[in-house]
Amino acid sequence: MLNQINGLHHVTSLASGAQENNAFFTKALGLRRVKKTVNFDAPDVYHLYYGDEQGTPGTVMTYFPFPNARRGRAGTGEVATTAFTVPNGALPFWEKRLAELKVSGLERTTRLGENRLMFRGPDGDGFALVEAQDDRTPWATDDVPEDVAIRGFHSADMRLTQRDAEASAELLRFMGYEKDDSQGSTTRFHVPGGNEANVIDLTTTDAPHADQGAGSVHHIAFSVDNREKQLEVRKALMDTGYQVTPVIDRDYFWAIYFRTPGGVLFEVATNEPGFDRDEDTAHLGEALKLPSQHEHLRAKLEQMLEPIKD
Repeated sequence: MLNQINGLHHVTSLASGAQENNAFFTKALGLRRVKKTVNFDAPDVYHLYYGDEQGTPGTVMTYFPFPNARRGRAGTGEVATTAFTVPNGALPFWEKRLAELKVSGLERTTRLGENRLMFRGPDGDGFALVEAQDDRTPWATDDVPEDVAIRGFHSADMRLTQRDAEASAELLRFMGYEKDDSQGSTTRFHVPGGNEANVIDLTTTDAPHADQGAGSVHHIAFSVDNREKQLEVRKALMDTGYQVTPVIDRDYFWAIYFRTPGGVLFEVATNEPGFDRDEDTAHLGEALKLPSQHEHLRAKLEQMLEPIKD
């Protein structure tokens, strides 16, 4: 069993427009945009990162906004809901705020004793705010003050068939997660002693397989401290039979990827070097940052990419 994984590092999803996506996360949810860069494999598409002041692992939601992308179809084999932590007692603020902003899908629920507010993003993305004790320092704004602001990730909820859920549970246990509790068709796993974003929920359903598009989670990334630990995880996964990519330099972290038995794409990302490697903390996310291999395209990309008005 692995002991290098801390919990979530980031969650990456697909969107249909950069401006709408940016406004939703920075204005409606009050997160900070910590990086404005491009997709390494499709540099004519942004890669936008939102999180706390520094983009701390476990707080960062990222997006590939493909212009006018068709909406995805929900189903099995995907992360159905990305949940964020807010302080105890904060949900009335958020329910009122999101209703005034005409955010869709608002619903108050409970899961495993925790109060949750479900809602949808601009492309139908599934989100939840969960009340919990969380000592992380949030990014606060005039509209979203510190006493109610989002702290970071709480969990990711994977929607799977029964067979895939059993195989994914075995994988999570191998990755250092322990079974916590169950409610209905959902079973919770957590990393003991991990970061605050150390929960994964597995929910079984007989729905058809998901079809990715705008609003779909592309992959979820798990945090390890450094490259040495990442290589240990890679070797262990490969020894177990998983097909794992070589280590890839993503400028702000190093990444490896593999596909779970249920079809969800997992990444293992390092906490180093961080989002301040090419911008000081006070100005994170302001300038367009390009990977070195795409720097020669800057003039063309600045003309092609959708302008983002903050």
